[in-house]
Amino acid sequence: MQSGNKESLLNLSQKSILVFFFTLIILFVLVFKNLLFQPTFLLKKFGETSIDPEIAFTNNKPTFLEFYAEWCEVCKEMAPKVARIKEEYESDINFVFLNVDNSKWEKYIRKLNVNGIPQVNLFNKNSNLEVTLIGKQEEKTIKESLDNLYNNFQSNSKILDSEFSVIKENKNYPSSPRSHG
Repeated sequence: MQSGNKESLLNLSQKSILVFFFTLIILFVLVFKNLLFQPTFLLKKFGETSIDPEIAFTNNKPTFLEFYAEWCEVCKEMAPKVARIKEEYESDINFVFLNVDNSKWEKYIRKLNVNGIPQVNLFNKNSNLEVTLIGKQEEKTIKESLDNLYNNFQSNSKILDSEFSVIKENKNYPSSPRSHG
């Protein structure tokens, strides 16, 4: 009989250890969720709080328009930088975020020839495209471009970076910004 008690005590202690570790894991996730999931939350928030492009192009303010996808690792990496920039400039510049996975934005995707994400298009207050930034950008580069844009600097430049999702032509499959590969 004593061996039966030992066996049930051992199972009880194993169960206690498992419950303890699961509790620790849950607490860890709850405490550090912002660090673990912040970029994805930021991208979702950008999409939810974005100004409608039609309004942005008619309110006589410069416009920052970013094409992104929630699955895009470079977009996630840039999200905290873009959030800081948005916070700093949003009183003077429109911020528009268009998810390439939403067919609602197809018109803009085609019109602006989105062929890699993230793609940032900067428009002057008259809705004329001034700068296109494709791929991973440094915060400093984006800020300098916004400062130039806001101060009516005419550049018509394109800055490319090698770290972006490229759409490759494939004869068997039609490509779109949502079919990176």
